Amino acid sequence: MSAVQLPPWLADQPIQGPPVPPEWFHHPRPQPDRLTRFVNRLSARSPIWLAPLALLTCAGAAVGYTLATDPAGAGAGDPPSCLLKYLTGFVCPGCGGTRAAWFLLHGDLTAAARHHVVFVFAVPFLIYLYVAWAGRKVFGLRLPELSISPAAMITFMAVWGVWSILRNLPWAPFTAFYV
Repeated sequence: MSAVQLPPWLADQPIQGPPVPPEWFHHPRPQPDRLTRFVNRLSARSPIWLAPLALLTCAGAAVGYTLATDPAGAGAGDPPSCLLKYLTGFVCPGCGGTRAAWFLLHGDLTAAARHHVVFVFAVPFLIYLYVAWAGRKVFGLRLPELSISPAAMITFMAVWGVWSILRNLPWAPFTAFYV
């Protein structure tokens, strides 16, 4: 019988109690499931530029849809319509985001902020994050990384949550937030 090799943090401690079985120190790594293995194989075989191109394609499709549907001119209940607003009458946290994007695409910053100020605030950060990620992935560019602390993210989410509640209040001055 061979001696059990103890981890370094236990090696200088006196033995207390019965010996510990060796399998307690060696945990086998869990094997990935079929979907994870498939995605890992697919990503290993894919060209490096495919993920940035796919994300850019999805964003382009969203911009094209926004420009084609003209959400700023749509009436209540016209497509595209928000199911939550249609059923409850409440403005959801994302309500006005499509109209804000439409106004941003047409260069009207004040109208965009009127419809969804949090979205307008977040757009430049999202664009920079994409450009930095895609530039590093495809071209090897090293743009300064945008480091967002957990406190900043929690503050952003809290402001978004409070703003979402305030824009549903039915008295002045909060009715000015209703879109």
